[in-house]
Amino acid sequence: MAHSHNHSHSGGHSHGDGEGHVIPVKTFQKILFALLVLTVITVAAAKVDMGKWNIAGAMIIASIKASLVILVFMHGKYENKIIWTYILIPFILLGIMIGGVFTDDPFRDRIKHFAVAEQPK
Repeated sequence: MAHSHNHSHSGGHSHGDGEGHVIPVKTFQKILFALLVLTVITVAAAKVDMGKWNIAGAMIIASIKASLVILVFMHGKYENKIIWTYILIPFILLGIMIGGVFTDDPFRDRIKHFAVAEQPK
């Protein structure tokens, strides 16, 4: 017995038998070019000493690249609000974790200095 199921999605888009999201090849070419340019910028930025801002610069560039991939290749651009909530929550948590590292890092040298100063001679 063959059963036919018709599932409808409230977001106005199809994930089943239909075409889904048809993205023009030109869009993929633009995204490819942007990702290649951002990769060159990443390599160039790695060669420049920006002090403690090296990590922040690399993370910003990587975030832009990840956003392009999520929006276009993973069709995130066409998803509804509840899916975007599930997409953004891990990024918010990651931001909190990275923020904790950035707030902790400046105090690392002081802790070493105090440990050395307290040792008896």
